[in-house]
Amino acid sequence: MLSAWVLLVAGLVLLVGGGEMLVRGSSTVARRLGLSPLIIGMTLVGFGTSTPELATSVNAALAGAPDIAVGNVVGSNIANVLLILATAALISPLMCRHDAIMRDGLVALGATIAVIACGYVGVLGRTGGLVFLAVLAAYVFATYRLERNTDSASSEMHRHEAEATPLVSGPVWLSVLAALAGIAAIVAGAALLIDGATQIGCGAGISEAVIGLTLVAVGTSLPELAVSIIAAIRREADIAFGNIVGSNIFNILGILGVTAIIEPLRFDPSFMVLDMWVMLAAIIGLLLFATTRSRLERWEGGLLLAVYGAYMYVLFYPNALSAIRT
Repeated sequence: MLSAWVLLVAGLVLLVGGGEMLVRGSSTVARRLGLSPLIIGMTLVGFGTSTPELATSVNAALAGAPDIAVGNVVGSNIANVLLILATAALISPLMCRHDAIMRDGLVALGATIAVIACGYVGVLGRTGGLVFLAVLAAYVFATYRLERNTDSASSEMHRHEAEATPLVSGPVWLSVLAALAGIAAIVAGAALLIDGATQIGCGAGISEAVIGLTLVAVGTSLPELAVSIIAAIRREADIAFGNIVGSNIFNILGILGVTAIIEPLRFDPSFMVLDMWVMLAAIIGLLLFATTRSRLERWEGGLLLAVYGAYMYVLFYPNALSAIRT
C-alpha cells in the first residue's frame, strides 16, 4: 500500500509540474510568434491548467478504467466550485461583475446538462466526443471574436491571465523544450497516478468511481487551486471565477470529448444517483451568485466547503455509500 501512495504522489508532482512547464513554455512561444494576450489567456493559459485532467482521463480510459476517467471530470468540476472557489473566498471575499462570467457560466451549465444526458444514455461514443469538441471550438472562436475588439471585464481577465504567466527566459528553443518536457511529465504522471490510485482503491475496497471523484479529481485540480488562491490574494476575483468556469467547460467538452474519441466512455449508473446532480447544483449556484449579489462572502465560502465535506462523507462513509450509490 505504501508503494501505491508513492506512485500516486509522484504522479501528482509530475502532473502539476508538467502542466506548469507546458503553460509557461507554450505561452512564451506564442508571445514570440506575436499571438495576442487575449488568445493566449483563453487557450494556452485557461485550458492549459486542465492538461493534468486530460492526460489522466485518457490514460484511465485506455487502461480499462472508465469510471476513473468520468469520475475525474465530474469530481474536478465539483471540487472547482465547492472546494477551490470556496477556499479562495475564505482568503478574500470575491466580488465579480456578473457579465464577466454569465456567458461562460451558461456554456458551463449547458455542458453540464449535456454530460448528464450522456449519463442517462449510459455512453459517450466517438460521435458524441466529436460533437463536444466542435462545440468547444465554436465557443473559443466566438469568444475570441466577441472580445478581441472590446474592453469587457471578461476580455480583460483573459489578457491579465496571459500577462501574469511567467515566461521562459533564453532562446525560443528552450521554451519549446520546456513545453515538450511538460507534455512528457504529464503523460508519465498520469500513468503513475492511475496505477497508484487503482492500487489504493483495490486495497481499501473503494470503487474506481469514488477514487476518480476524490483522490484523482482533487489531485489533478491542483493547478486551478494554485491559480485561484493567487488571484484571491491579489484581489483579482475575475481571474478566480474565470479560471473555474473555463476549467469546467474544458473538463467536459475538451477532456471527455477527446477521451471518448480515443476510447468510447461508458457511464456507471451510480454517477446518476448523486455525483452528476451535485455537479449541476454547484454550477447553478455559481450562476445564481453571478446574477444576484455579485459577491461571495467568507461565510458563504465556508458553507460551500461544508457542502463539499458532506459530499465527501457520503462517498466514503460505508452506510451512506451503500444507501445512496447502490
